[in-house]
This record gives sequence, structure tokens and C-alpha cells, in this order.
Amino acid sequence: MIHFSVFCQEAASIPPRGWNSYDSFSWIISEQEFLQSAEIVSQRLKPFGYEYVVVDYLWYRRKVPGANATAHGFDVIDEWGRVIPDPVRWPSSKGGVGFTEVANKVHSMGLKFGIHVMRGISWQAYDANTPILDTKTGGRFTAGGKEWHAQDIGIKERSCGWMQQGFMSVNANLEAGRAFLRSLYEQYAQWGVDFIKNDCVFGDDLDKDQITFVSEVLQSLQRPILYSLSPGTSATPAMAKDVARLTNMYRVTGDDWDTWGDVAAHFDVARDFAAANMIGAQGLRGKSWPDLDMLPLGWLTDPASNEGPHRPSKLTLDEQKTQITLWAIAKSPLMFGGDVRNLDNVTYSLITNPTVLEINSFSSNNAEFPIGGASKTKGSMQQSARYLKKHYVGLTTCNDPNAKGWSIEALGQNHQQICWKKNLGTRKSFCVYSRKHLLAPSDEQLVYGQGELHLSAIGRTDVCLDASPERKLTSKETRGSFFSPCRNHANQMWELNNDGALVSNYSGLCAVVNRAEANFVPNGLRAWRATGRNGETYIAFFNLNSAQTTISANVADMVKTFPVSSGMHLSTSCKYREVWSGREGFSNETIPSMTVPVHGCALFVMNCA
Repeated sequence: MIHFSVFCQEAASIPPRGWNSYDSFSWIISEQEFLQSAEIVSQRLKPFGYEYVVVDYLWYRRKVPGANATAHGFDVIDEWGRVIPDPVRWPSSKGGVGFTEVANKVHSMGLKFGIHVMRGISWQAYDANTPILDTKTGGRFTAGGKEWHAQDIGIKERSCGWMQQGFMSVNANLEAGRAFLRSLYEQYAQWGVDFIKNDCVFGDDLDKDQITFVSEVLQSLQRPILYSLSPGTSATPAMAKDVARLTNMYRVTGDDWDTWGDVAAHFDVARDFAAANMIGAQGLRGKSWPDLDMLPLGWLTDPASNEGPHRPSKLTLDEQKTQITLWAIAKSPLMFGGDVRNLDNVTYSLITNPTVLEINSFSSNNAEFPIGGASKTKGSMQQSARYLKKHYVGLTTCNDPNAKGWSIEALGQNHQQICWKKNLGTRKSFCVYSRKHLLAPSDEQLVYGQGELHLSAIGRTDVCLDASPERKLTSKETRGSFFSPCRNHANQMWELNNDGALVSNYSGLCAVVNRAEANFVPNGLRAWRATGRNGETYIAFFNLNSAQTTISANVADMVKTFPVSSGMHLSTSCKYREVWSGREGFSNETIPSMTVPVHGCALFVMNCA
């Protein structure tokens, strides 16, 4: 049994930094490849604060014909239903020692060792109905006069949305479920793990019961372990406020890959979490950080691939500068994803830029601020502001006050109309129909309680509101992607609470209808500011346009956005340096104008008298 101790050092006092194997190796990395990569991280990146090396998902999957990222039945599990390293890819794990030797070697390099783990328990363990280990006795877990097994704790209706055949939630309200989770995380600590990336428990797949109990276990361990949540599809600041104190970093987006669309999609998210004061909020034994995902720079593989690194990043150099600059000034953890064995000088200079790393670690008052000054270069296509409106169904934590906007109207004996009437502008309501009487259940269907609702689209009886995490849950019409063919599954079952909250039986999240105001910002411009630890001011301009744009901003307008406590004031003279071009000079009452390339950025360091 591992006992509680008090740690002198605050956990994640600055955004964590390291290397993760996923972007370059997908799931197929071997022990030799991992340790070779760790050695290079130790030599070349550790001096710049990259201290974690993380094995991403499926380190327990056998690499044999038929095995891939979504296959079933290829995992290595122990007698207690816990996944353990594939001994062919990880030969030092033989004899039941797991990652102990790998962790020891990583620690000898002066680094910290991390692993990716999934939610709950694997379908493979559930199918085998493995017993549960009681770590207090070292034997099988028994309670209430019975011996408990995987099928007593697994919630098969709550399979991981993006890996349906892989893992499911466990019932963390049962002592047997807690015993299983405890046995997992105590084992990771015994292996020497320093960092855990817990997947399929946040965003659309939120499993607060598991997050809460895992956090309690980690808090009680002798070994300090940083706790990271993933993925963050549909994550909201309200949702994050529910779990931030339980963790050290949490994804606020879906997977980020090397496309401009993926990079551009992070601007609104980063802005919203900064505005909600989530950057560096209270976390597990220290602080917590919104995570914009790994940096897909350098030499990469493809998502869910069965291949190792085989191609360069598809982002242009300007797009790569934009990504690393946004990640830095939004104070996201910096987890490099490229193949460090094939690290080119340009990529190396980006991820080790001293100003970028200084901003990421030590700046404060980080936030987006509005700008208006811009002109496009000659010959570029003129673009006017576009204002697009649509309504979409989303998910949020049920503690969010905005979730309480549903009401019910009877339409007959078997049907009710459930409508959302909040914040819809000129549209009066958004409605769905409930069907209390479902089709006769078969052996493969679930039988639900009296208060549970099947919600079909208006004018349709064959498509139902679906909370499956793999769905984007956005549309302009009822035939959109938040409806799917009706079936008796927890993804499509809802309960309407008396307070007007419509709760998903699958995730425990609540449905909201939003009027998305997808502004096309004139000239596609964004700007961020932050305060340096020595009194300097950082300004970042971002050009999301498909044309070169000259950008400028007024110092007075920017200063207004700083909190009063920051001490920022209007100065008559500022010395500046632009990081990416090396340009230097002095400015008076304006931030220097800069012609910013397509999808590029400018990053100023300003010292004002």
C-alpha cells in the first residue's frame, strides 16, 4: 500500500513541457525507439525545460496482423484485467515489472516518464470478466459476501466514444469500481510514472466520477504524478471549472494536426479560457492549465496510423510560427510531437526560441484584445465582414446556469414537445419530440426507466438526438449531425430535470442550444498581450487571412484591457523588438505596424519608460 505524503514543490507551477510519441509514432512505438528518443530529448531539449517524455496510447496492444488503433482483442492484460505493456515491443516489461525499467532509464537521463491511459476498463477485460485486485490485501476484492469482477463494475453503455470497442467507464460509486481504479494508479506509481494522460474522460466524454476518484488516488500517493485530461472536444470554461482543481492540465480542443484549419480553430478557444481566468488556476497539488494539444511540427506520421514517422509537417513556416506563438502566449503546455531523431534546425529553433519559452513560462495577464487597424497589400482580394448565424446543440456541465433552458409541452398520450427558448434571437424556440414508449426491447437493447426520454427530430420519427462524443453536435437544421437513426442506447437517452436541464444519460452532461455568432473578423486579425516578469510587455499580432496584411494597434486601447492590478499605463516611449524578424526600434503611443504574411504572426517585446 502506498501512503500519503506532503510534497514541498508545487505541481505544474508553470505549464508542463515535454515530448509525446503520438504525432510521430501513432501507437506503434517500441521500447528501443522510445528510449532513443528520450536520450535525444535529454541532450537537446531538456536544457529548454522539456522534461517529460510520454508514451502515448496502446502501448499494451500487440503489433500483429489485424491489429490497429480501433481493433478489439489484441491487448495484453494481467490477471486483474489491467492493461500491461506488450512484451514484444517492450521487452523489459517481462516478468510483471511493467514500465519499471523504462522509467528508471528515463529518470537516469534527468527526465520524467509519462504514459497515456484510457477511461475505466477495457472491453477485453470485461468480456473475460476478470477479478478485481484489492491492493489492501493483495487478493481478490470481496464485499457484501461476494467476489467482484469486471462485469460487476463496467458500464458498457458508456463506451469511449472514439474507441467503442476499446474501453468503457467503470462505476466509481461502487467500492469495487474504486478498488479497480485504485489498483491501476497505484501500479503506475509503482512503475515510476510521473505523468498520466487520461483519455476519453473530458469534453464530450466527460466522466467526472472517474476524474474525481483518480484525483483522490493521485493525491494520496507517495509519488507525485501530474494528471492530464483528454480530449477536449466541446469543452467549455464552465466544464473546466468543475475539474481544474482535480488535475494539472486538460485538453480544450479535439486532436490538433498539421493543417491550418486545426491551428485557426484554437483562437476562439484560447480566448475564451483566458477570459474565464482558467490559465494557471488552482489544480491538483498546484496549478492547472488549459491544453491546446501537442505541437505537430517536424517529422510526423498520420492520425491512427500503423506507421512510424514518414513525412514532414504540412504547415508552412509562417503557420508554424503562428502556432508556437499562440501556444506560448496562451500559456498552453508545450508538448512537442515530432520525431526528435529527425529534428531539423528550423523546427528546433522554433521550439527552443528563448522569448517564446519565457512568455510561456513566466508571463502574466495573458489575454486577447481587440484591434482594428489593418490594410491589405496591393492586389489582394477585398473581404468584407461576414456575420453568420445558426443554432446548434451542444453539451455543457449541468452546473452551468445556461443549461437550464428546456421546458415541456404535452402533445398527446405518447408524445411531448421539449423546447429550448433561451437566447434564440428572432427564432421563438428550438424543439424536439419525446417518445416515451420505445420499441419492444430485444436481448441486445436496453430497457430504460420511466423518466428517460427518446428525443426525435421535428417532423421525423426515425432520427433522434444523439450525445455520442464522436458527433460534432452542430447543424443549421434538424437533419444535421446532432441527430442519428434512433436506437435504444444510452447515447440517445435523456432526462428532463425540474430545473429545466436536459441531461444526457450517456455522459451526465446537459444539452444547450446556442446561437453561434461566427463572426468573420474584418481582415481576419487577432491580437494578444501579456506582461513579462521583468515589466516588459508582449504583443502578438496574428493574420488569419489568406492575404498579407499590415497590422497596427493603439497602445491606449491595449492598455485598457489589462487589469488595474497589473500596473500597466500609457507610456510616451517604448523600445521594441519583433522576435521573428529581428526588427527593432522605438514607438510612441502605437504598437509598431507590421506587414504580417498569410497565416503568419508578429511577436513584439516592448520595454516602455
